[in-house]
Amino acid sequence: MRSRQYGPDLTPPWKKQQPAPEVAAEPDLVVEEAVTGFCGAVIRCEKTAEGLTVTLEDRFGKHRVFPMTPRGFLLDGKPVTLVRPSARPAARGPARTASGSLAVPGARARVARAGRIYVEGRHDAELVERVWGDDLRIEGVVVEYLEGIDDLPALVHSFSPGPDARLGVLVDHLVPGSKESRIAASVTDPDVLVVGHPYIDVWEAVKPSSVGIPAWPTVPRGQDWKTGVCRALRWPENTGAAWQRILGSVHSYRDLEPALLGRVEELIDFVTGGSGA
Repeated sequence: MRSRQYGPDLTPPWKKQQPAPEVAAEPDLVVEEAVTGFCGAVIRCEKTAEGLTVTLEDRFGKHRVFPMTPRGFLLDGKPVTLVRPSARPAARGPARTASGSLAVPGARARVARAGRIYVEGRHDAELVERVWGDDLRIEGVVVEYLEGIDDLPALVHSFSPGPDARLGVLVDHLVPGSKESRIAASVTDPDVLVVGHPYIDVWEAVKPSSVGIPAWPTVPRGQDWKTGVCRALRWPENTGAAWQRILGSVHSYRDLEPALLGRVEELIDFVTGGSGA
């Protein structure tokens, strides 16, 4: 028998779940995912084939992606429904560049310094530009890529570094005992700083969670690393397209590993004289 008062589902009105308030998923909004308890700040919202998703970053820098379902999150302990922010920008604090620096509205690019930053390849240069481009233009620092560092000592010599023309070099896979470490050690000029990250390729310096993969795969020795990555991830074996996919997942410094972030900041500081020269 159906209740005429409560309708066909026999649920009293006061027991029915009320719609949760909608909250715009603005960057840096801190929420808790209702099912897993993962708590983090909103990094971005994206539209995927499965629907809208939100990426959260916890206080340890870990990223997780969740569907934006009704009542899917808790804000101050209360259920909310996250929705995409409106196109109209919300009132916020000082704008920041992708590297996290304070943005300087209307600032013109500085005339290029004599100093330079060298990186190994085009992908390294594009990644540095993606995150630090605004800072580099304001500081007048040019980044050039070398297609490898086998001839680094000769390149340093031809550059003729000096106190007013410092040279910074970013090296891939700079770990003890590697070929790269031996080459780097051969450069002893006080106006040259050679630093590096531990990754085989700069691809690995992008956080897997930002790319949407659980981890960067291990590629067997003797196999081209980038091609091996594409095979392991079941991506088309087109390293150029793969790189565009990876680069497109980088929106700010939050998408990069600290081992790269610190080294690039160190090079910019050195070349601009911020290290105390």
